[in-house]
Amino acid sequence: MRRFVLSPKWWVGHVLVALAAAAFVALGFWQWDRSQAVAGDFQNLGYALQWPLFAVFAVLAWWRVLWLESRPTLATPESTAPPPPPPPAPEARRPPPVQEDESDDELAAYNAFLARLAEQDRRR
Repeated sequence: MRRFVLSPKWWVGHVLVALAAAAFVALGFWQWDRSQAVAGDFQNLGYALQWPLFAVFAVLAWWRVLWLESRPTLATPESTAPPPPPPPAPEARRPPPVQEDESDDELAAYNAFLARLAEQDRRR
C-alpha cells in the first residue's frame, strides 16, 4: 500500500488534504483567539472546537479513499454468474368496452355546446 499511496497520481490529493487540514486548524486557533477577546462569545468558542473536527474529517475521508482504492476487487460468485432471464411479460388485457344503453340528454347538450365553441374558435 505504501507504494500505491506515494505514487505521483495521488500527490495532488495529499497536498490538498494537508492544506485543507492546516487551514481548518488555523481557523480553529483564530476562532479560539476571537472567543477569548473582549468581544468574543460562545459562538466563537463553538467554531473553535468545530474547525479541528473538520480537519480530522478531511484526513479520515482521504485515508478511507486511499484504503478503498488500494484494496483489490474481489469477484463474488453473484457477480460472475450470468443474470437470470427476465420473467415473461404479462399479456396486455383490455377491459371490455362499456355499453351505454341510455342516452344522456344533459351530456349530449354539453357536447353540442363544446362543439359550437370549437367551431367559433376555428372561425376566428
